[in-house]
Amino acid sequence: MAIYAIGDLHLSLNNEKPMDIFGTKWENHAERIKESWLKVVKPTDTILLLGDLSWKMHLKDMYEDFKYLEDLPGKKIIIKGNHDYWWETLGKMRKFLEVNNFESIDFLYNNSYDIENKIIVGTRGWAIGETENAKKMNNRELERLKLSLNNLAEKNVEKEFICIMHYPPIIRGRDNNLEINSNYIDLMKEHNVKKCLYAHLHGDAHDEAFEGIYEDIDFKLVSSDYLNFKLYKLN
Repeated sequence: MAIYAIGDLHLSLNNEKPMDIFGTKWENHAERIKESWLKVVKPTDTILLLGDLSWKMHLKDMYEDFKYLEDLPGKKIIIKGNHDYWWETLGKMRKFLEVNNFESIDFLYNNSYDIENKIIVGTRGWAIGETENAKKMNNRELERLKLSLNNLAEKNVEKEFICIMHYPPIIRGRDNNLEINSNYIDLMKEHNVKKCLYAHLHGDAHDEAFEGIYEDIDFKLVSSDYLNFKLYKLN
């Protein structure tokens, strides 16, 4: 039973916002993700989806997008991205899945999952910055990450913690200097998180990605276009 990850599917199945307007690399990207997925994922595997799943604006319009996922093998766990305007409370989203018989999809939202002897935690995060709005949003997301980390922490101190986020908590800025949201990283260190996956960065912004070890945490970018629309395998 393997664990895979990919972010930024940006599904536009009704062609409401075709992604190839951002370049030829995005042509038929949903079909390419599906093809890659079917080659490697088994029904017993888990796929972590790191936000920006769909361009839909409302939960009631998400049937086709969730059906796309439901028809693919594996258990899917979704976190919120900055473009997931359809996102609602956990109760409302789970009810929508139940009513439509989508049984292989769930959400990571103030909670956590014990999968293959690993604890999966996470939150959306927010952009690194010193504006009042950035501080407000990051403080809110930090509280959500605390809830996620504490959800299973006491019972699973010996297990490996993996944190998934939509926004990167660390990037390469000007002159290749690291820009860091140290609050997230300090919180991860407190709970002995050893791996952090993130998404959000596209195109030229791939150059901002930091991958590798920082403060004993292994960081990895898993945006779909960065992965060439193939899933990243964790184990």
